[in-house]
Amino acid sequence: MCGITGVYHFQDGGGAADGRREIAEQQLAAMKRSIVHRGPDDDGTFISDDRRVGFGFQRLSILDLSERGHQPMQNEDSSVTIMLNGEVYNFKALRAELESKGNNKSSYNFKSESDTESLLHSYEEWGIDAIHKWNGMFAVAIWDERKKKMFLIRDRLGIKPLYYTVIDGTLIFGSEIKAILAHPLVVRRPDKEAIFHYLTFACTPAPYTLFEGIKKMEPGTYLEVNETGVHVHKYWEPLPAKASEQKNYSEEEFGAQVKGILTDSVNLQMVSDVPFGVFLSGGIDSSTNAALMTQARGGKPVDSFSINIKELPRYDEFKWARMVSEQINSNHHEITVGPQDLMDFLPTLAHHADDPNGDPVCFPLYYISKLIRDSGVIVGQVGEGSDELFSGYNHYLLVVDFWKKWWRKLERVPRPLMQLTYQLSKLYGHPGYDLHKEHLRKLGAAEEFFWGGAIAFNEFSKWQILSKDFAREMDGVSSFEIVRKHYQHIDEQRPDTDFLNRMIYLELKIRLPELLLMRVDKMTMANSIEARVPFLDHRLVELALQIPMDMKIKNGNPKHVLKEAVRGIIPDEVIDRKKQGFGAPIQEWLNGPLRKELPEILWRSKIWDANLFNREAVEALVRNHQEGRAEASFKIWNLITLALWWDEWMG
Repeated sequence: MCGITGVYHFQDGGGAADGRREIAEQQLAAMKRSIVHRGPDDDGTFISDDRRVGFGFQRLSILDLSERGHQPMQNEDSSVTIMLNGEVYNFKALRAELESKGNNKSSYNFKSESDTESLLHSYEEWGIDAIHKWNGMFAVAIWDERKKKMFLIRDRLGIKPLYYTVIDGTLIFGSEIKAILAHPLVVRRPDKEAIFHYLTFACTPAPYTLFEGIKKMEPGTYLEVNETGVHVHKYWEPLPAKASEQKNYSEEEFGAQVKGILTDSVNLQMVSDVPFGVFLSGGIDSSTNAALMTQARGGKPVDSFSINIKELPRYDEFKWARMVSEQINSNHHEITVGPQDLMDFLPTLAHHADDPNGDPVCFPLYYISKLIRDSGVIVGQVGEGSDELFSGYNHYLLVVDFWKKWWRKLERVPRPLMQLTYQLSKLYGHPGYDLHKEHLRKLGAAEEFFWGGAIAFNEFSKWQILSKDFAREMDGVSSFEIVRKHYQHIDEQRPDTDFLNRMIYLELKIRLPELLLMRVDKMTMANSIEARVPFLDHRLVELALQIPMDMKIKNGNPKHVLKEAVRGIIPDEVIDRKKQGFGAPIQEWLNGPLRKELPEILWRSKIWDANLFNREAVEALVRNHQEGRAEASFKIWNLITLALWWDEWMG
């Protein structure tokens, strides 16, 4: 895992007397320094002979710890330069293929044991099509001197972030936005439409960021940059391209396939030249990771790590984590955190979340990542993605049930009647019924039913807190348009996709990459450790989207196929217990020990100077929550994280 950043003056921008801009070493140095936490072990710089291209690199040494793994890395004649943030797990198979094949002249001469060199030579052999051969998590930058082209590539699922901006013929990019902000051409301005969408999704859906003009690459895409401009290409989609490619396996066959791919994925993702461990909550996903890792090591113990919230039994999973640890004989480490730890963490969140993340789980993730690093472990496997792929959340059951019993019937009610009902519902002011009003609004607008696993403000509740000026600017804007484009893609590509897999597809496009995976990336990298996600091997994702709804949820039992696939690998007690999500007690602390401190972050923020929100409405939101009239902790937390972001980056 590393940090990458760079600049490409692909067109003359009038920045010098001869109409050219040139790369300056001090610019790249400042950009690198801003992300040193992503790679404190080594750093490197590349500047092309004409000084139009510059790469900056910060290295967290994982594979081939010697100087031979140094980046940016070049081929033998220096015609191709590459940087990799992340890991490509099948690099040994790629290397074997390249060594045997060569480029029809001679075999490639490998000088290191790193995955980066396999990517470098695979690009030489197959060009940009080489990305279809890569299995891993990666953000990659390639400069092809002969073709005068730069490629920026984000992995299929968006496990690794990559941001960029284009200013007057200059491309500036980085693993984090702060690297881009360190360039003198970049001026910080808020993107108000992105803020509008952030309020709904608790993150900025790609390609948005909260900085005007700065974009993030969408998962499964690459940029091709040359003198004609910046061109975006999509190279991967999780849905099968056509019905004939759909697997018609039995439940047992799907289970066997899941078990086989997951086992292979865990084995592949254990490649490392530094100590590694596993995040162990005691749930199905992390327990399966831990057990399969132990199997792959021939029974040798792995390091496992768990976290607990002080004096709140609802969040206590130590019992289950200890049970699994005992079974696999892991070297187990634990940490307990409380309210003061949250307050100490918030300035760190504001700095590292330059692309802000409204998930309160950032808090425990940060501290367990710190525990891992302090224990001398550099790589940790996490269970991210499993609940989305296999329908592990209990609210998936509720949503599917609601859609079957009510939504499909209500869609048949004439739209004018629904529109009238919605207008009448607004006369009833109790905040506890905002979701019902949103459903009526959507039905009246003929919007397809959308449920997101982390929706802070739906369209109805969002408009209630906007200032008059901000509402006027956002007139005609709807966050449903973010969702609609993905629904349209499903309708065009696979209209026969069932309701549950439509919902999962949206999760893979919005919530998973930009909320869940970014909380993992930013909080682990803040502590200079690498997190790997075996459940998000793209082969497993493609398979999971072909498993029918009635196999994922069977007899009211979520995650059915996965549970049966891993039975025998982990204890039945872990498989059959009621799901306990990995969470943070914002609701309890907002009404308890941090009743004054958390809202005070909002009230003293400089974000009010921007006239984005109706202060009376926000005060009512907090008051209604703390008086028990309407649970709103997730909404309030998202406003707090937005205020922290504003004060750090705009204030």
